[in-house]
Amino acid sequence: MSGSSKKILAGRAWVYGENVNTDVIIPARYLNTSDPERLAPHCMEDIDSAFADGVAQGDIIVAGNNFGCGSSREHAPIAIMASGISCVIAGSFGRIFFRNAINIGLPILECPEAALSSAVSKGDRIEADLQTGRVLNITNGREFASNPIPEFLQSLFSAGGLVPYVRKRLESAS
Repeated sequence: MSGSSKKILAGRAWVYGENVNTDVIIPARYLNTSDPERLAPHCMEDIDSAFADGVAQGDIIVAGNNFGCGSSREHAPIAIMASGISCVIAGSFGRIFFRNAINIGLPILECPEAALSSAVSKGDRIEADLQTGRVLNITNGREFASNPIPEFLQSLFSAGGLVPYVRKRLESAS
């Protein structure tokens, strides 16, 4: 799995509400594998049956508070990333999902303003600047501020997640 080396991510918005849990991100019936290619076609299928066929490389999920709540399955961010999503923007994240997303190199931004139901509509063109924390809805011109992603985490995302990041650091130290 490769991470994002881009500082500015852009794509169409897939919009979801509050409390999207890991059971609807990737249903338990598909947890017999951790293969990203086998998980991607089932990502979001219990909440949005059109997602897997409609998502394009670089698209962005925008959701309300508590995105990724529920079980601790690492499969959820893996499925999201494998589906082509470049970034998840939410009002807040479930703590374990937040950590799992960082570990696999999936960029996430907490931006409560962008998560408001009237701020972004499905299909809007969204731009997220990881370095500054700026989120721009290109479609309607609205701009939102979130906390920028620290340089360390940007490096981790660029490396493809925690394991490749550590491996790269160990190789460069020897």
